Amino acid sequence: MSRPAPSSPVDPVVWILDDDAELRGALVELLASAGYAARPFETTRELLAAARPPGPACLLLDVRLRAESGLDLLERLAEDDAGLPAVLMTAFGDIPMTVRAMKAGAVDFLEKPFRDADLLAAIGTAIRRDATAAAERRELDDLTRRHADLSEREREVMALVAAGLMNKQIAGRLGLSVATVKIHRGAAMRKMAATSLAELVRAAEILGVRDPALGRHAP
Repeated sequence: MSRPAPSSPVDPVVWILDDDAELRGALVELLASAGYAARPFETTRELLAAARPPGPACLLLDVRLRAESGLDLLERLAEDDAGLPAVLMTAFGDIPMTVRAMKAGAVDFLEKPFRDADLLAAIGTAIRRDATAAAERRELDDLTRRHADLSEREREVMALVAAGLMNKQIAGRLGLSVATVKIHRGAAMRKMAATSLAELVRAAEILGVRDPALGRHAP
């Protein structure tokens, strides 16, 4: 399943994978009544060949499929960072199955027959999770691009600031004057679009910026 190109905000989409045609139809109608765009699939092959929806989305997945276990598919998708958060359905659930599903990243595990309200609540949670993950990916991509624009010295100063060192300590570590450290720190903040020291430190945490001398993540 490929990741989409950036796009403008679109309506949430629910993918449905179930080999029961009657149930797929009923689910499409239910989701449409709740304001979701639904795309049904009969086989895993069809689903895996489809491009990921460009906006917030989730997968409604039956555990017992004819050709493949829904849990096996979920574990395969979990290896893809562009995979969809999933809500699983089954008529034959048990504790080991539930544990396995949650370890694979399932948002919820519903036993058939389930209430419409429970399904819609689980779908809402999954859609919100996907929207949050997409926002985090966009932020990481933006910070990564900004960090790449820093000079080597600006990266060093950013790492040491994030590690908690004061300007004087950074100057001593790098063999610079305090005034020069302030210039590099200011340039790093500007290029990283950080309006405060706290924002610069947060950016370093997201990027996993390390203090090169200590060999650890900046706290």
